[in-house]
Amino acid sequence: MQKSTFWYLLLSLSFAFSSPSTLAQQTAKLKIDEIQRLGLQANGLVLAARSQVEMAKAGVVAASAFLNPEVTVTAGPDSNRYSLAITGPTSMQRHVTVNQPIENPIMRSARISASEAIVDATRASFDQVRADLAAQLRVRSYELLLRQEQFAMEQNIFDLVDDVRRRIKINVERGEAARFELIRADTEVQNAANRKEAARLGVQRARIALLQFTAGAIPADFEISASLKDPVNLPPLEELRNQVPQVNPDVIRLQAEQERATQRISQEKASVLPQINILYTNYQDAQFTSNTAGMSIRIPLWYRRRGEIDTAIYDSARIRDTLEFRRYEIGQLFESAWQMLQIAQRRVDMFEGGLLKEAENAVEVARAAHRFGERGLLEFLDTQRILRGIVGDSLLARFDLQSAAAEIDRLRAHYPRELLVE
Repeated sequence: MQKSTFWYLLLSLSFAFSSPSTLAQQTAKLKIDEIQRLGLQANGLVLAARSQVEMAKAGVVAASAFLNPEVTVTAGPDSNRYSLAITGPTSMQRHVTVNQPIENPIMRSARISASEAIVDATRASFDQVRADLAAQLRVRSYELLLRQEQFAMEQNIFDLVDDVRRRIKINVERGEAARFELIRADTEVQNAANRKEAARLGVQRARIALLQFTAGAIPADFEISASLKDPVNLPPLEELRNQVPQVNPDVIRLQAEQERATQRISQEKASVLPQINILYTNYQDAQFTSNTAGMSIRIPLWYRRRGEIDTAIYDSARIRDTLEFRRYEIGQLFESAWQMLQIAQRRVDMFEGGLLKEAENAVEVARAAHRFGERGLLEFLDTQRILRGIVGDSLLARFDLQSAAAEIDRLRAHYPRELLVE
């Protein structure tokens, strides 16, 4: 019994100390679409935009409501100017008046349609906020991967230069090399260490920036399950040219604003028509009871809302011109992003076509030649600098490729919507 209890306690302690780290390793690996989902669900700007949509929906409810009736009740005793022997006892009078405004159906329909257009506009704004944030989260994720790759590159260069320095130090102690070469090697090691530390700080800043965009929805020790070499999948150019101006949220928002302005013109014109109120009055006193009905009509004789109508017309023209310009501007932004994508792709192809491999081979040859005394330190350092420049440019080219693809997806509001909870 004591032996089984011992093994039970041992297994419990093993699970208690090992399982949290295992779970952390499992949950810290996040794909980019998972980072987007978490950020879109937690970011305050997205939550505020969603509230704007709900407010606009409430506006439709208010616009659809019928006008309430107005009830007026008055009561009081008669005031006798003669003696009670002549007039008799004092009696009570009561008036009940009901006033029901009858709204012009054209005006009501235009008001409801305008409110529905406002809902469409706020939904488009909500979609724009989500598309912008999704693109930023995607770019920030790849920026963190870029900084990590740059840090790894600087670490490799530091190890390479430090290894050469150790060999030079041994040769100086043996008298096979001048002390000046050791001083130069120490300087290069210090420069490499400074670049490595700067790259480490770049990783930390990129990680903090990504955490800020997700509003702390992801763990601080997360790792991104992605690579700068991830494939870029986009539709053909002509399809994108036709798609972007049609699905861009800002264009859709302006189209909804145009509809709202059009309905406002109809609403203002309908308000010029006569407005009708249905009246009902009940009168009672000690001797009589009467019921009367009628109507009142407000006729716009002196002012026919010319100012309000002109304001609505010019507002519609303003939105129409803004829509046309914005549609053109979105097209130009897409063309610019597409050109950036093509340039980055050509740069990536150039580096992957053999330039990067040739530079790596050249460094290995220079390193071996320096080890055997066939080449000097300066030649090796020059080859190492060339490799560092090529590797750095290759990483930037891949990052630019991913950034351009993210910008195109932002313009067409393409992000993992199926992962979101509306």
